[in-house]
Amino acid sequence: MFDCMPRTLRYRVVDVFTEVPLEGNPLAVFYEGVQLEAPLMQRIARELNLSETAFLLPATRSDCAARARIFTPARELRFAGHPTIGSAYVARQNGIVSPDAGRFALEEGVGPVSIRVEEQRLWLATPPIERVGECDRAACARVLDVREWDLLPEIPPHVYSAGNPHLFVAVTDRETVDRASLDTAAFAALEEAVGESIAVFVFTPTKEGAYSRMFAPELGVVEDPATGSATGPLALYMMEHGLCSTSDGTTFVSEQGTKMGRRSLLYVHIRGERGRDGIEVGGSVAPIIDAVMTLPD
Repeated sequence: MFDCMPRTLRYRVVDVFTEVPLEGNPLAVFYEGVQLEAPLMQRIARELNLSETAFLLPATRSDCAARARIFTPARELRFAGHPTIGSAYVARQNGIVSPDAGRFALEEGVGPVSIRVEEQRLWLATPPIERVGECDRAACARVLDVREWDLLPEIPPHVYSAGNPHLFVAVTDRETVDRASLDTAAFAALEEAVGESIAVFVFTPTKEGAYSRMFAPELGVVEDPATGSATGPLALYMMEHGLCSTSDGTTFVSEQGTKMGRRSLLYVHIRGERGRDGIEVGGSVAPIIDAVMTLPD
């Protein structure tokens, strides 16, 4: 299943949350179980310069099929959505998990993350979601370089976290989402007020669900094409503010990455009334590259 450390490292690049190669969110997955030091993993992630790079390792827990360590170009994450979906796909394709396995778990910094396979779509169970706090509307408008009246009325911006804190800002329409841009000085001031590093998730409700963008400069990600770790909290935020149904079995889709030319479709499934039995985030995966990295002695 896993081999000893070779001189070369094999990895796959897959586009996540899409069925179309060159769309979605690209992810590199190193799958040979190589026990690298964290600083070297970070250097590899910085070299590849994708939103995230994942390393599949032997699990330390008996209830998990493998351990996934996830790095942005700037730092390691305890949990991330598109690396979880992409790593689960590569694990099945490369025999770490049986291709026939319908359910399994990956070990991440937040603990086991359950995976469900449904035909060509993989679903992750969102970790517990924490409500961090509300943010000032005018300050959030300055961060996104939009007008305060472009924000949806009576929907306060709020920071939620399922392992990574995101500021959710609801705006009036797709055009406002598309013209949003991050004001770095206003963002720094808002982070100081919040008291921790955050990413900014701007969206508008649509008939299908949501149209979204995400900015995370402190993670080394100017803009993320698809953010699975934010989509479960997005669903909870939308339910709590009457922007989508709260019924058991509700499904919707968040379209993200379109503005940057990498359209991604992140599907949401609400389990139990108001998500009391969990919120699943799912999507497809398109394989695109099989590669080998050679490391110096």
